[in-house]
Formats: sequence, structure tokens, C-alpha cells
Amino acid sequence: MQTVALSGRERVNRMFARADQDRIPRYDSYWPETITRWQQEGMAGDEQAALDALGSDFHSAGVVWPAPFPSQSIVLEEDNSTEIIRDSWGATLRRWKHKSGTPEHLGFDCNTPDKWQHIYKRAFVNADIQVDLDALRQRYAEGRRAGRWCLWHCAESFEATRKLLGDEIVMMAMAFEPDWVRDVSRTYTDHLLREFEAIDALELDFDGVFMWGDMAYNRSTFCSPRMYRDLIWPDHQRIAEWVHAHGMKLIYHTDGNVNGVMDLYIEAGFDCLQPLETKAGMDVRDLAPAYGDRLALMGNVNVMTMLDNDLAKIESEVAAKLTAGKATRAYAYHSDHSVPPQVCWQTYQFIIECVDRYGNY
Repeated sequence: MQTVALSGRERVNRMFARADQDRIPRYDSYWPETITRWQQEGMAGDEQAALDALGSDFHSAGVVWPAPFPSQSIVLEEDNSTEIIRDSWGATLRRWKHKSGTPEHLGFDCNTPDKWQHIYKRAFVNADIQVDLDALRQRYAEGRRAGRWCLWHCAESFEATRKLLGDEIVMMAMAFEPDWVRDVSRTYTDHLLREFEAIDALELDFDGVFMWGDMAYNRSTFCSPRMYRDLIWPDHQRIAEWVHAHGMKLIYHTDGNVNGVMDLYIEAGFDCLQPLETKAGMDVRDLAPAYGDRLALMGNVNVMTMLDNDLAKIESEVAAKLTAGKATRAYAYHSDHSVPPQVCWQTYQFIIECVDRYGNY
């Protein structure tokens, strides 16, 4: 049994190897308004301060999310609280000016295969590298000095396809124009991997890639497993193969109920699944025995339980989920979504205490 305290990097690597650890690795996400509230309640610092208080073992150096028109953000209308913009993907959105949240989708210009071929595909093919390599290098150095497991974030092709075409058009196209969806997914992934190659050319020793793309709602995936495998899965596999060929691990984030595609995730080569959304029917107590020997798991601590700031319920939730995850030695703490602003700083400090109490091996 490992008894010496490990660095964050050592701890996460041991999690993926299912080797002895001193405690489970930790990571979390927060709404911007949550950090603002906690600052008002006495937390000194920004989001990184919250991660430091948690004892996060993971460190993000930046985000890779190439767009067809990266400099485009045109304000079409505005009032005191909202603005309507045409964004770098050609979408028309109404968004809040002074708070975060999902924007209202008003329209998508890439609404036909012809527009895709002659405007948006050409833009992706000809687009320059968009990741900020200097900032990435600096953030990587900060993570290495802190001994953390260093990664970069990226959006995968299903998320990009939805952002480009909009959900309604994507769902219809998957059924009636699948070649269009395949082409969007393949073209975006081609460019994404060019961005990866630019990062690799920095010759930094990254540990992993954190890839996100919400492909499910609270009952199931947005498409059937068969359709996922046919249209999107090949590009997921391509990304996983690139990551593994460069000596790294791939963490995949998706909200919603993905119980029906767990085997496809493993076959694609995903190394870890996050955040295991409780209210969508994901439960580490079921997932760990079924998949924990092949897939690391991160999350599943229910933010809905956190909302009431009921410490007894929170302790019970943390204890149950961490105990189930620890049984595989391939589990990391994370909330099952971003921590919302209804959770006070005192409550979150208690959550950290519970993770300390129940997360040790």
C-alpha cells in the first residue's frame, strides 16, 4: 500500500495504472458566478484559488477549439442586459452581457450542405492554427512547477457540429444527410489534429487531453449507438489514437445519460469518462463494477445535493460515491457538473473536508 504523499502528477498516473495511491485525485469546475460569490464570502483569489483549496491534481494549460472564422463577433442588436451576435461559427445568438449561461440560439447560417462545402469547409481547411501557443507554454510551466498532471482542453467533432449547424439541423441531417455530418466531423477533426501537432511541436511533456462534447440528454444519447458509431465515433477514435501515440491519456466529458454507449467509448480508446451526471441516470456505484477495470471514472458527486447546503446529505453523497469509485483504484473526485452559485463557500469547504475524509486509501 502506498503511504508516502504523492505529487498530483504521480497520483493521476497511478490512478490510470490502477496502482496504489495515497488518496484519490481531485479536480472540479465552477460557474463564474460561483467564484464571485465565494470571493464575497471570503475566498481570496480566483478559480485557481478554489482548485488550490481543493488540492486539485490536474492543471489545464489552455483550450483548443478552432472556429471557421475565429475573429468574427458581430453585435447585431443589444439592450441593457443582452446582445444578439453573429459569432465565429456563423451562428446568431442572444446572450447575457453580465452573467454566464446557455445563449438563445436564433439561427445558423451553415444550414445546407452547399453552404458547408463552399463557405464553412473551405474556412476550416484554410484556417490558421488558433491555439495560443505562448500562453499554453506558460500555463504548462506553472502546472509543472506545482507538480500537477498537465493537460489541455479541446472540443470534439460532435460538439463542433452542433455549434456549426445547430441541434435541430444536426439531428435531421444525421438521419437524412449522413454524409454531410460525416464530412463536418472529419473536416473539423482534421483541423483539430493540426492544432494538436502545433502543440506537440513545442516539445512539452503533457500528460493528457481533456476532450468535451455533450452528446446526450437526461434519458439517452441524442442519437442511437449505431448512428454514433457510424457518423462520429471514427473521429473520436482518431483523436484517441493520436493522444495515445503521443504518450498521453484521453479524458472525455459529456453530460447526460451515456449508459448505452459505454462500450463504444472503451472501444474508441477513451481512458476516463467525466462528469457522470447523476440526474441523468449515471451512477458510479453501477459503473465502477461494470467498467472500472477498463475505464477510469471522474465525478458523479451530485451538485443538486450541494444546492441545499445540507451538510449531512452532502457527506452521505460524497461518502457513497467516493467509496464506490475507490474500489476500482481508477476514480477521481469531481462534481457531476460545474458547481453552481447556490453553493456557499462554507459548504464547499465542507465538501473538501469530506473528500479528505473519504478519499484516502
